[in-house]
Amino acid sequence: MKDTHFYLGRIFDPASAQVTKQPLYYNPTDLTTHAVVTGMTGSGKTGLCISLMEEAALQGIPAILIDPKGDLTNLLLHFPELAPADFSPWLDADTVRRQGKSLEQAASETAERWRSGLAEWDITPERIRALANAAQYSVYTPGSDAGKQVSVLSSLEAPDLPWEGNKEILREKISSTVTALLGLVGLNDVDPLRSREHILLSNIFEDAWSNNKPLDMTELVIKVQNPPFDKLGAFPIENFFAAKERTDLAMTLNNILASPGFQSWREGQPLYIPDFLFSPDGRPRQTVFYTAHLSEGERMFFTTLLISAFEAWMRTQSGSTSLRAILYFDEIFGYLPPQSNPPSKTPLLRMLKQARAFGVGLVLATQNPVDVDYKALSNAGSWFVGKLQTERDKQRLLDGLQGASADLDRNAYDKIISGLGKRTFLLHNIHTGQPVLFQTRWAMNFLAGPLTRAQIPALNRLHPAADSTQPASRQNAPSNSQPDLSKLQPISFSAAELEPDFEPMPAVAAAPAPAAKTANGLPGTQTRPHAPNGIAEFFLPVNYSITEAWRAANTNPSPDGRIEAILYRPTLLAAARVRFFDRRYGVDSEIPRIVLVEALDPRGVVRWESSPYQGPGLDKLERDASPQARYESLPAPLSDARLLTNLQRDFTDWVYRSTSVNARANQALKVYAGPDVSAADFRKACADTARDNRDREIAKMAATIDRQLNTLQDRLRREERELTQDQVEYEQRKWEERGNLAEIGASVFGIGRKKSLTTQLTKNRMTQQSKADVEQSAQAIQQFEQQIAELQARRAQMVEESNERWASIVNQVSEIPLTPKKSDIFVEYFGIAWKPCYLVSGSGQVQEIPAFGPE
Repeated sequence: MKDTHFYLGRIFDPASAQVTKQPLYYNPTDLTTHAVVTGMTGSGKTGLCISLMEEAALQGIPAILIDPKGDLTNLLLHFPELAPADFSPWLDADTVRRQGKSLEQAASETAERWRSGLAEWDITPERIRALANAAQYSVYTPGSDAGKQVSVLSSLEAPDLPWEGNKEILREKISSTVTALLGLVGLNDVDPLRSREHILLSNIFEDAWSNNKPLDMTELVIKVQNPPFDKLGAFPIENFFAAKERTDLAMTLNNILASPGFQSWREGQPLYIPDFLFSPDGRPRQTVFYTAHLSEGERMFFTTLLISAFEAWMRTQSGSTSLRAILYFDEIFGYLPPQSNPPSKTPLLRMLKQARAFGVGLVLATQNPVDVDYKALSNAGSWFVGKLQTERDKQRLLDGLQGASADLDRNAYDKIISGLGKRTFLLHNIHTGQPVLFQTRWAMNFLAGPLTRAQIPALNRLHPAADSTQPASRQNAPSNSQPDLSKLQPISFSAAELEPDFEPMPAVAAAPAPAAKTANGLPGTQTRPHAPNGIAEFFLPVNYSITEAWRAANTNPSPDGRIEAILYRPTLLAAARVRFFDRRYGVDSEIPRIVLVEALDPRGVVRWESSPYQGPGLDKLERDASPQARYESLPAPLSDARLLTNLQRDFTDWVYRSTSVNARANQALKVYAGPDVSAADFRKACADTARDNRDREIAKMAATIDRQLNTLQDRLRREERELTQDQVEYEQRKWEERGNLAEIGASVFGIGRKKSLTTQLTKNRMTQQSKADVEQSAQAIQQFEQQIAELQARRAQMVEESNERWASIVNQVSEIPLTPKKSDIFVEYFGIAWKPCYLVSGSGQVQEIPAFGPE
């Protein structure tokens, strides 16, 4: 027998219609491309799948099994000794009686039949015992305490995947989770793009997951009423989903929390996948999630959460080519349909396409092949096809096989499938080529048939080892942020150890004083007083270590002091978020107003301004008290719901009256800014706007002057050119005049041609004309230059005046007070806040020192 392969049965010879001696081995690595198992009731499908899981356990491969019918519970019916007494409790008494046998006789015959069957299939007692030690088995019953309980409503927190880099995957997980949750409360067939409920819840989930905030059903209900955002898309939240309608949705979701029938959904082991796959000692686990007792909506809700959690765990693993884990779904009818899109379908599709890279195999079984999306199943590499009920089932299955293998001979497969008998399967494996007919081996576990919820407790008792070990994640999980007093006491402090090496800081509370003791010597009671109906309760965190607590109390530790308990004092916490939105002034800001009232007037009168909250962010509020907590009684008005309701209205009124912001404004420039813009940035914005306005004004006012300047400068240039020409002509005329005069003198002495006096006079006149032209051009140039200088001076003066005017406007800043609308005040926290302090005994008395305060 190949120890590294799954032994599933023996080859079946269709020619002789006989089972051969040749074993069928299946390479587990092939399962990373997933497997589909089909077959009608009585085909042997359950036996094949049980054998597959047995082989996986022997190979050390863990599995999570979703069991909507109760068949997979047979995995726990493992009797290595094959004693009749082991089989007896699991036989159907009515069937035995109808057969005319006693229960003892039927148990003896069943044990013998199992012994013979195992021997016939060459399964040795050693192999049976090896299976008993190979894995741990458990059956969980969500929503019921019949089996092990699993908590799914107590935590809807983000998976162990960073938001950055996984946004698309996590948003798809959010969509599936929200769809399933809405289905649980009767809102079925919701469209994630059109349903306001879906969009609101999805955004609440995304806000929590992307910011690593805690989220459970209680927190979800609260955030539906008071969403952690003001807009959804382009619309304010009140326009998109009015408060009254959000309250209706919150009430619907709260019914889950309030209904006694849903309490079991909040109890049990958290849905942390590694705990269901491995034990603390590293042994694989095969965990069955029995959902046969649930309604359709509940079953869909849980199945979607489980598949999504498994996918999230898968994505935290490194890549692998070998089979790392199996997710087995015993009946996928309704969860992967061809037309509709239930919430379970999207994560299943993703895993069918991507799980191979992580070494994860899906085994999907169905007896209804007509109602399955075969386009999705075309990703499966192995098909185990058993006897089918109708011709329609067969043809639909052949469609799916052709999608998985394009070169499949449909007629040949049709003939083979038509001749299948009980426990005979056709294996189509893309990794081996040709199809194989085989008959399944004898299962090592007893196949008792579907078990009922009433049988689950006895079933889990067959495997006490699974209960005796703590989940792996719990052993190494970080401790709660609240101190575990069972580990802290008694703590003795030596004087040397507690000698402070610091300067005392200003006290945030009165110096420790002896606490008023009850009969047991400690103040307060171990039972938390009942808060008035509808009043929220919060636990302020223990954010001081004992050393920091002594320092905050501004005193030295008692040398023999020890922590006895954490005493919680009731205070009133009120926190509101005030939004200021004014489009005209460009204001879109939020201001928190938080108060913690410790000194309460029994009449319900509070000076809110005298009690500012000083402590860590409210996201640090605890869900539960510290271990071994004690509580003081609730004084008035904290014990009176009517007074608290009045106080909440008074708090809202105080926030409305006392909260305002100043918008900076420059009315002349029409520049505005809210309080989140610094004075320097606002002044820069004003200066930029003023500069733009000045430039536009100067450009407009200077346009006329610039046109005049351009005209004068053109004329000046033309006149300068004329002057140059006139000067050249004038010089030429002077040379001509001198030359003519010389010729006249020479003619007097009989030398050269005779020149008349008239010619000389003409030359003189032309010279004088040229001289006049030069003087005229020079005068015109002077006039043009003077006009240009005057225009330039005028322009410079205009620019200076504009600069001075806009510089003055820049400084015309005013502050406009803005008050909120009452509808823009969102009270996020209002209720009883339990404030912790240490109870430290020493020197014959019990002292109270603060365990909470400013960080």
